Amino acid sequence: MNDSRTVVVPGAGDGARWTRWLWLSAAVIALDQITKYAILAALRPGEEWIVTSFFSLVLAFNAGAAFSFLATADGWQRWLFMAIAFVACGFMLWLLKRGGSRLFCAAIALIIGGALGNLYARVVIGRVIDFLLFHYHGWHYPAFNVADSAITVGAAALILESFRQRRDEPATADSAKDA
Repeated sequence: MNDSRTVVVPGAGDGARWTRWLWLSAAVIALDQITKYAILAALRPGEEWIVTSFFSLVLAFNAGAAFSFLATADGWQRWLFMAIAFVACGFMLWLLKRGGSRLFCAAIALIIGGALGNLYARVVIGRVIDFLLFHYHGWHYPAFNVADSAITVGAAALILESFRQRRDEPATADSAKDA
């Protein structure tokens, strides 16, 4: 049951309105690519521009996944991560086509945009360009990029949406007996 907080976006059966969410994915891809190329033009590998006491811009390359997982493998990981990105994007498109709340569709679109942004870098240069670095008194969070941020925000939004859906579901007779 829908209430004023949950607006359901129809799936493909309603004039394919789901495709409008792909503009959000395209915006993520564009912002990701623009920022990556700006960093490539401005910095040398390993160079750091200190912006604040806790944030810097760096040019780092990552042939692996999150937190440089498998980054030192012999190159096969590039193809693995490309395949995972293709499969994940296909699954996310299927979910988007099914429809859901605005938060759900925005989350899926962010994940698609982030996955495709990093996929493009893997295809073109063989590794992902990371440049956002948070640090504090010698501690450094691994560098990341706009695509990684979009994936993280999208995943967090999906988690939030899963809790919202549970709260919004009406109680059934079986669940009332269990209580």
